[in-house]
Amino acid sequence: MNKRVAIQIAGAAAVAVLAIIAGAYFFWTEPKATAEQVAVEPPKPVLDTAAYDAKLLQLAHIEEPDPAAPPTETDPDATPPLWPTDAVYPNVGAILPFNRIVAYYGNFYSTGMGILGQYQPEEVVRRLQETVKSWEEADPNTPVIPGIDYIAVTAQYGPGEDGMYRARMPFSQIDKAVDMAKEVDGIVILEVQAGLSDVLTEVKQLEPYLVLPQVNLAIDPEFAMNGRGLPGRVVGTVDAEQINDVAEYLAELVRDHDLSPKILIVHRYTQAMVTNADKIEPLPEVQIVMDMDGWGPPAQKFDTYNAYIYPEPVQFTGFKLFYKNDVLRPGSWLLTPAEVLELVPQPIFIQYQ
Repeated sequence: MNKRVAIQIAGAAAVAVLAIIAGAYFFWTEPKATAEQVAVEPPKPVLDTAAYDAKLLQLAHIEEPDPAAPPTETDPDATPPLWPTDAVYPNVGAILPFNRIVAYYGNFYSTGMGILGQYQPEEVVRRLQETVKSWEEADPNTPVIPGIDYIAVTAQYGPGEDGMYRARMPFSQIDKAVDMAKEVDGIVILEVQAGLSDVLTEVKQLEPYLVLPQVNLAIDPEFAMNGRGLPGRVVGTVDAEQINDVAEYLAELVRDHDLSPKILIVHRYTQAMVTNADKIEPLPEVQIVMDMDGWGPPAQKFDTYNAYIYPEPVQFTGFKLFYKNDVLRPGSWLLTPAEVLELVPQPIFIQYQ
């Protein structure tokens, strides 16, 4: 090695040593950040379980116990009330039971399937806003969220090209429902009448909408045939296993897209429409409503609710009102919000057809 090269190597080594010493000096002498200067992540919001439980007691017409009152003895032989249920708590951001949903139902192509198809959109919006106000006045303690409840998959009398006896609505029509919901600052509920198709298959084709935070789902067992015949000829059915599969699918969407809990509505007006209801499992990501879908005079509707909704508690209940069919018989009338609120438990989802 010649002398010049040796000098260059020695110089480089000296510079490296000085750099290490300087770095160590600044590391030990630089003032450390105080606790106040360190960014602290804000705590994640959590569900107010006390408010949730109190609301469930209110819906069940049970007075919340007074913590200052002396304890009372309970009868060990007394039958515990069916409501409220002991279903799992939802994730934070859940709509129910903190709010009541009042929804208008139908299909834009049909004047006979509900109010959505009977009037122009601006008239539907006006009527819905008036109906929401009537529920707010009847129960001032429960805020009301309006809903556009659109039948996105409709059962058909004819087999169609694939023999499934159902028609899937074009996305342009679903977009119309989404736009109407925006006008009323509300939510969307997409209804599925599966016909001879599989319920979950029909639900999955709505995924582009179900990933939207304001879009929820309903399935109608009356038109989910499952081998019972053709839609419109006999009443269909779904089993708890099918409902749980749909709920788990929705839960995956909620988790994958960081959404607030979805609502899954199941229609019912006979025992056989929903089998093994005690095995239906609400999830933290999916709140389940069993909706009384029968029409007729008030006494008949109350009897149906008490026969098929009250005795088999799942999580929440709904009640359907028919502007036309409920008033067909002499002496019948459309139930008022105050009359519906007398039910036990109070329905937290109200649907007008």
